[in-house]
Amino acid sequence: MATTITRKLVSLTDAADILAVSTKTVRRYIADGHLDAVRLGRKTIRVKVESIDRFIDARPVGGWRRAG
Repeated sequence: MATTITRKLVSLTDAADILAVSTKTVRRYIADGHLDAVRLGRKTIRVKVESIDRFIDARPVGGWRRAG
């Protein structure tokens, strides 16, 4: 039985679009350890989609409280 590896990577720009933030913010999330990324070349960085999903799931809005 063969094991299927389903790893999906996206560019910094695509990750920024998914999260509705700038690529600079995505780079900061990577540096802070919030997103997993791999370097495929000197200038090529890709973000693991599963880490984007975990990042989103870890920040539900329901727990926020409005001041006032």
